[in-house]
Amino acid sequence: MPADLVTVPSALLDRLAALGVDVPRLLRHADVLPSRFQPPKARLTIHEFFSFWRALEEVSGSRDLALRVGTEALPHQLDVASLAALHSPNLGEALKKFARYKRLCCAETVGVETVGGEARIGFHWVHVEETLPMMLVDATFASLLALARRGSGRAIMPRRVELARRRSDEAMLRRHFGCEVRFDAPLDLLVLEETALALSFVTHNADLLAVMLPGLEAALSESLTSRSLADDVRAALGRRMCGERPSVQKVAREMHISPRTLQRRLEELGTSYQRLLDDVRRDTSRRLLASTDLDASEVAFLLGFEELNSFTRAFHIWEGVSPTRWRDAERSRPALT
Repeated sequence: MPADLVTVPSALLDRLAALGVDVPRLLRHADVLPSRFQPPKARLTIHEFFSFWRALEEVSGSRDLALRVGTEALPHQLDVASLAALHSPNLGEALKKFARYKRLCCAETVGVETVGGEARIGFHWVHVEETLPMMLVDATFASLLALARRGSGRAIMPRRVELARRRSDEAMLRRHFGCEVRFDAPLDLLVLEETALALSFVTHNADLLAVMLPGLEAALSESLTSRSLADDVRAALGRRMCGERPSVQKVAREMHISPRTLQRRLEELGTSYQRLLDDVRRDTSRRLLASTDLDASEVAFLLGFEELNSFTRAFHIWEGVSPTRWRDAERSRPALT
């Protein structure tokens, strides 16, 4: 599937209409044609997809709408990644399948990292510079938690939710997820207890998986032929923008190749590890400055810079102004209507 397309459930518009959304107004506001949602497969460009979710923020009239959209999806309305996950034997395997087959739906990678008794689940969009729509993040986390609860048959409670945006709707989010919600985070993360990964799924269906997986694997193999190593490196780097200095050795280990081979193959693609690192740092710095109240020194730390001056010099090369002036200009920019 092309990296700039997103597969959207054709029933999404019907679901939104059932929740009271004025769908024609929503599509006009997003500047997306109704024909883009024609079955059997509705596909939007990433720009259209993000515009759709931003428009939903404007016209929905309900702050919790995204949480309801994510939570109330019926099994036949799920994407292939969610269906494969739902029929897995346990939550850990479900998350692996969800991460593996999500690439068939969009240019979004899913990472699950276990650290200190926690399972940290994060999402990263490849080749996306802009800030993610808040409602899209909320719906994504709500749907993943709903899938875990439906599969396990248990009222799983996250340890916490971390959001890369300024504080807003805190009480609503705490009520829905039943846990602490942290704002101004470097990454959007849904954090579970690591022990939850062993929970068995009552929806496990080995026979159905045996039918589904060969087709999904064939589709994935075809999809990956058009996906470059550079995209995988960008995704790996994006997941490490949280105070870590991302070395080529660590990323190569994640790619299961040697650092020398990684660098050689990137050169063959006309790029380099340092160039990709600069690209991801630039995109991440813009996102954090625009969406959070983190100061420049905190952003510098999260990007792996050893000191603020180094980050300030790099940002000036990227944008032509200091981080502070860029943020001031963004905040004074009139909102799109």
